[in-house]
Amino acid sequence: MTSSRSRRGNPKAEQDESAAELLRTHVTPFPSATETEAAFSRVFDSFGDCKVLLIGDGSHGTSEFYTARAALTKYMIERHGFNIVAVEADWPDAEAVDRYVRRRPAPGPRASVQPVAEAEKAGREPAFMRFPTWMWRNTEVQGFVEWLRAWNYDKDPKAPDSVGFYGLDLYSLLTSMHEVIRYFEHADPAMAHVARHRYGKLMMWGEDPHEYGLEALVRGFKGYEEEVVAMLTDLLSKRLEYSSAHWNGDDFHSAEQNARLVIDAEKYYKSMYYGRNESWNLRDTHMFQTLTRLLKHRGPGAKAIVWAHNSHVGDARATSMGAARDELNIGQLCKETYGDDAALLVGCGSYTGTVAAAHRWDTDMQVMNVTPALRSSYEDLMHESGVKNFALDLRKGRCDETLRRALMRQRLQRFIGVIYRPDTELQSHYSKACLPQQFDGFVFFDESKHVGALEVHQPHTDVEYDETWPFGL
Repeated sequence: MTSSRSRRGNPKAEQDESAAELLRTHVTPFPSATETEAAFSRVFDSFGDCKVLLIGDGSHGTSEFYTARAALTKYMIERHGFNIVAVEADWPDAEAVDRYVRRRPAPGPRASVQPVAEAEKAGREPAFMRFPTWMWRNTEVQGFVEWLRAWNYDKDPKAPDSVGFYGLDLYSLLTSMHEVIRYFEHADPAMAHVARHRYGKLMMWGEDPHEYGLEALVRGFKGYEEEVVAMLTDLLSKRLEYSSAHWNGDDFHSAEQNARLVIDAEKYYKSMYYGRNESWNLRDTHMFQTLTRLLKHRGPGAKAIVWAHNSHVGDARATSMGAARDELNIGQLCKETYGDDAALLVGCGSYTGTVAAAHRWDTDMQVMNVTPALRSSYEDLMHESGVKNFALDLRKGRCDETLRRALMRQRLQRFIGVIYRPDTELQSHYSKACLPQQFDGFVFFDESKHVGALEVHQPHTDVEYDETWPFGL
């Protein structure tokens, strides 16, 4: 097949044609996102030997990315014994979902991913009600959560083979303070009184934590770092006492994570006004440290799958994020800590279609047309291959060496978060990357569609300003 964009005498165009032909020859095609298992078994089966598998998405509102990621996760759970699914979401919401999928006993709420009326009718809380609700409240995630609950049906929730569902992000400042207090009310009422006192003043800023950060910047306001650190210190000092008194230490572990989250979130909101890379790095470091604690908590044989945006998953050192802005991410930290073979990274991308996103923060979800990928981008090159959907192992020795060399040329790559601004496509949604150094594998869809959101209208949430890059990642 000869590209319609052939340019004789243009070296770059000729290189693109050659790379497209190599892709056409060496990728593993599959019909659709729901029919990926055969392709995944051939392309990604060896990925099951790793300790941490990170699976990205090119947008937070694309059905194929969520469906393929869920399919690969199920495959890894069934065939390779992964027992942690950790997602780019708030810890308290994911903790409530974990109680639901592993049927963990009280105390603590159980939450499901389903329409609000259905959840309430069943006596459960609806999970992930914070903007952007469609990111986790969609039919694709709902299907996976129900599958995970069925998978855990005959498993002791204390056993290593029960698969847990966890959140890595740090935006739940106020909710996490309430969760620490709730834990103490059950485990140690006297300490609950101490927690209310220490968290009390910070809670006054809980509905608008950005104002807390701004106040600390412009008025020399000291903030409440000492109080939140003291709360964690006191909690950890009673680790043995609390853990032995409550089921398998899971409730203590969750309380500890919420207390640590409060510390990091307090720092995060103060750091937002000092520079984007500082707040970004603090956020991804928090996600990485949460993952590390999860692996330790679940025992020596624990294996984790991470769901997050490509910008968090792909090794930042291979992108302009790291090279130009000194930004790191969870993919890079996993590679540096666990090694290239024990931490494997898979990205997802598409050429065109539709996406669920908002025009700006805190506005209702829209179904938007995705502009065809820009020339000189990886997505455009993959489109030019003529293969509609495919999976590709990018690792040295696994990928055809000629193809790998062709893909090593730095290109543009698209990132769509919860905000999509097609009118400023290049400035808003593209960065440069070297794909084989960024990811170990890649899944491509030529044309994709939006997620099946459970709600369109969004609850009010305070604007997160520029802490996510490029828009709402």
